[in-house]
Amino acid sequence: MASLLYIHGFNSSPDSDKACQTRAWLAEHRPDITFICPCLSPFPARAMAQLEAVITGLSGRLYFAGSSMGGFYATYLAAKYHSRGVLINPAVRPWLGREYLLGDQANYHTGEVHRIEQDHLDQLQAFDVEVIKAPANLLVLLQSGDEVLDYRLAEGKYGDCQLVVEPGGDHGFVGFESHLPAIIEFLTQQPTRV
Repeated sequence: MASLLYIHGFNSSPDSDKACQTRAWLAEHRPDITFICPCLSPFPARAMAQLEAVITGLSGRLYFAGSSMGGFYATYLAAKYHSRGVLINPAVRPWLGREYLLGDQANYHTGEVHRIEQDHLDQLQAFDVEVIKAPANLLVLLQSGDEVLDYRLAEGKYGDCQLVVEPGGDHGFVGFESHLPAIIEFLTQQPTRV
């Protein structure tokens, strides 16, 4: 049995549009792939511990997909576990220039409020993959109209990966659902090991 671990973005949840669309598509078209999307802590070290705990309980092939901050985490996990990953408008070096995240932050879906301190941003550096050693294992979807992250940073970092750069759109990635067949086809290919 294969599993797709979908990693939602900062202040998001398993109820995000892309998570729900992916869950529904797999249920209809690929019921052989188990969809997993845990509700993650906004605190990076805690979020990664949650993800690692989920992974420990899985067997079989493992695929990753992540949006925004989830794309940052998926980059790290795909490299660590020699797996394939799909990144949607991923964050690049999210500990830099993100001072606006400091202070009280409310989850978009649950309304739960958490206080983000500088230490939390600093924790992100432990999960940075400076050099993508197996670029064939990553598919990166970017939209130039992303109003939260500069898509050119991801375009530069992931330049050797399979890149899809669409004009316009937004941070939520307009038309994501139409990419799901290609996303699953990509993920289910044999990963490259380095």
